[in-house]
Amino acid sequence: MQKSSSKSQGQHGRPRLAPQQVRIIGGEWKRRLLPVLDALGLRPTPDRVRETVFNWIHHQVGGDWEGVDCLDLFAGSGALGFEAASRGARMVTMLELHAPAARQLQDNGQMLKAQNVSILRGDAFVLARDLAQRGQRYDVIFLDPPYQQDLIAKALPLCVDLLKEDGLVYVEAEYALPTGEGMPDWLAPWIQIRADKAGMVYYHLLKLNPM
Repeated sequence: MQKSSSKSQGQHGRPRLAPQQVRIIGGEWKRRLLPVLDALGLRPTPDRVRETVFNWIHHQVGGDWEGVDCLDLFAGSGALGFEAASRGARMVTMLELHAPAARQLQDNGQMLKAQNVSILRGDAFVLARDLAQRGQRYDVIFLDPPYQQDLIAKALPLCVDLLKEDGLVYVEAEYALPTGEGMPDWLAPWIQIRADKAGMVYYHLLKLNPM
């Protein structure tokens, strides 16, 4: 999982000198290693999880990534966004508040010559509302926020106004999203297409309920 945070979302610790690395697992940049800041709260989505998730999405989009626009709300390491770009997504927009992490994303994008990647630095909630007001809509939204801050409950409602028809939201969390009785109001408009767990990582693919 890839984590970044804002002032209201918790702060990274001081970045250490030795970076982590994340490996792109498919597409044009398959096997490329990207440096990632070794900072508190920055958790690249594990290879195994990304492989499963992108298989899910690939099936849902009919294997046609060329028409897919993606939004990575809490970009962090960029593991999800760069993976989508590598597989041919038309455009990937990454939102990242933490300045050193945003600079690392910019550096990685330049290294890859990723013309289909746009990186915006700022608070995810402010930027997301601005994108929605400007009429931006996405086929896939990656929602992998910092843990223990109830950010999924706050961010998922914003996705309603950011999705294209039949769009998908990928949610990664430290808990399984509830289903059935007792479902919270913020989750009620959504249906889970797929869900799984790897270690302590719970991951889900959602769509808006057509009803």
